[in-house]
Amino acid sequence: MKTKSSSTSWLPAFIVLGITWGASFLFIKWGLVTLTSVGVAFMRGFIGAVTLIVYCLVTKTPLPNKLAHWGHLAVVALFLNAGPGFLFAYAETHVSSVIAGLMNATTPLMTVLVVSIGFREQKININQGIGVVIGFIGIVLVTGALTGLSSSDWKGIIALLCATVGYGISMPYAKRYVATLDYPGPSLAAAQVTCSVVMLAPIVLSVGITHSSWNSKSIWGMLILGGVGTGFAYIWNYKIVRAAGSVVASTVTYVTPVIATMLGIWLLGESFKITQLIGGALVLLSAALVQKRIKFLKSASIS
Repeated sequence: MKTKSSSTSWLPAFIVLGITWGASFLFIKWGLVTLTSVGVAFMRGFIGAVTLIVYCLVTKTPLPNKLAHWGHLAVVALFLNAGPGFLFAYAETHVSSVIAGLMNATTPLMTVLVVSIGFREQKININQGIGVVIGFIGIVLVTGALTGLSSSDWKGIIALLCATVGYGISMPYAKRYVATLDYPGPSLAAAQVTCSVVMLAPIVLSVGITHSSWNSKSIWGMLILGGVGTGFAYIWNYKIVRAAGSVVASTVTYVTPVIATMLGIWLLGESFKITQLIGGALVLLSAALVQKRIKFLKSASIS
């Protein structure tokens, strides 16, 4: 019998997950052809929630049944789904999908910063501190801050940073309050994405969801982004975690910016500078350090 570490049954799911999440920045661009920024966030959440709820019904997976648990899931939904869903879409009205994909890789860096401030029980070591510094250098190069940015560019960059800060808040919060809940992964994912839809619904009703007529790109973009990227992707992710462990599952962080860059250049004709390539490499190095995959110095707690 194969052990968990020797089995590669999780590999197809990992490959599909990396491609799906990496392509999400392309699908956001397609969705923005028809939808407003909040419309993109709402539609991807709505389609994702329907997908996950149907999956739970078919597999007879129960949803959370305690109000307190839904409360914790709502907090995660705000910082992991609703907020970033809007912010990434808004950012892509100002910057390229390549920039958005590269900036998404700063999530581990933001997580370390949030942990160092608000979740002090999760200690930060010296290598992670070095990773934070390298990460910020990478951000400067990726965004082109040294060569000057327009006011429009800055709006996009700030939105992207706020989105990854949201991810950084959601990760340790979920670890403390959600990971310990006794529900199957699809159950938590379905409830979480549903909460994000409820949060965004009043905004959509007040400001609207579209700015122009639907076309084939926006329709396919939302169907794939919602049903696959915000729906089945969670199921694949839990499958990888169970089969290969959370360490292997989290390495998808290194795949998504590569896919985002390739698709942005290929299908959207977006430009890419050598400084962005160097910056992207530094951001990935930062991610490796803060996720404790590589070490420069002997580990020691900073705080």
